[in-house]
Amino acid sequence: MKQDMIVVLDLGSEENPKIAREIRALGVYSEIHPHDITKAELDALPNVKGIILNGGKNRVVDGVEIDVSDEVYAHSVPVLSVDHKGSAPWPQDDDARTEKLRAFLFDTCGVQANWNMENFIADQIELIRRQVGDGKVLLALSGGVDSSVVAALLIKAIGKQLTCVHVNHGLLRQGEPEQVVRVFGDEMDANLVYVDAVDRFLDKLAGVSDPEQKRKIIGAEFIRVFEEEARKLSGVSFLGQGTIYPDIIESGTKTVKVVKSHHNVGGLPEDLDFELVEPLKMLFKDEVRACGAALGLPDSMVYRQPFPGPGLGVRCLGAITRDRLEAVRASDAILREEFAAAGLEGKVWQYFTVVPDIKSVGVREGKRADEWPVILRAVNTIDAMTAEIEEIPYALLKKITARITSEVPGVNRVLYDLTPKPTGTIEWE
Repeated sequence: MKQDMIVVLDLGSEENPKIAREIRALGVYSEIHPHDITKAELDALPNVKGIILNGGKNRVVDGVEIDVSDEVYAHSVPVLSVDHKGSAPWPQDDDARTEKLRAFLFDTCGVQANWNMENFIADQIELIRRQVGDGKVLLALSGGVDSSVVAALLIKAIGKQLTCVHVNHGLLRQGEPEQVVRVFGDEMDANLVYVDAVDRFLDKLAGVSDPEQKRKIIGAEFIRVFEEEARKLSGVSFLGQGTIYPDIIESGTKTVKVVKSHHNVGGLPEDLDFELVEPLKMLFKDEVRACGAALGLPDSMVYRQPFPGPGLGVRCLGAITRDRLEAVRASDAILREEFAAAGLEGKVWQYFTVVPDIKSVGVREGKRADEWPVILRAVNTIDAMTAEIEEIPYALLKKITARITSEVPGVNRVLYDLTPKPTGTIEWE
């Protein structure tokens, strides 16, 4: 590793990710490790220049007081405590916190501000080549940000030793499968297996209206398709994954409770026949996007909006039908096009359309028309735990309404969802 490192030891604080991100924002690489790390484990980490002990309000977890070992306190690199037991009371003001961190990093530890994407990519290429050797890697390429960046990084590191499998389950947005094929198959010359499984998925989903059941069917069927494709390949011993740092942190540590379990962290079968390759596992989401941009991926992939795992399957409310699914896809494409033209792309966190399984009476060409409504949703959020509604100019809403009702078959109304989270959730299902 070319970067200097600051190690944050977790003593029960919920602010570990915040401190790690603040350190990285200053151009210094940081990692979070458990409080009971041994001296040997600490010494094995590359280029450690300083240690921060972060216990938050206290160092008590499940009624037991915890601390690091005496060897950590006596380590050859500087150690800073930032909780009530430490030598440095931690400022609440962000500017003061940054200045205290800056003084510790650059004055006390003497680190270099060499944490950047170019160095990260160079390090990961070296590590991937060392891990994989002349082996072969298989990657499920959904077209989402994380899997796309992993694919680009693996292609740069090992080229044709990587095989990407893109499963089109029919629930992606307009143009996304074609973009995956164009970018990775044509432009990046990857070994790309494209699987058209649209009929297979939609047949499985026919008549299923419960959202959780839809999610389970989509997830299970995806695994089956991927496993079938994997069996067709020979000599593959590595599995690439788009695991990122929040996945690991949210899945729980020795001192912090689980926020939510992630399938790619501890959820894989014990008898997995593959060794995992996870080059992004120490990156936060914004850093993943920066990595993708540095690797030359198009902005439409790098800055792709958050998209649910079941895709449009949970925006076609109730039992999915092919015609209503196409209404979701077409109306969503119009919304995204008009937001981009109005300069809202990148300024609004997430925006999409929903088509419920109801019809209302309308008039088309002078005749009664029983057709669906389309619901528009646009929200802003920092952490997706709460969300506020974007105030869309009325003229833009009128333009989007006119386009959707004239261009999308079977739609005669457009509604705008004004509900924040809470009480609503961001998605409808």
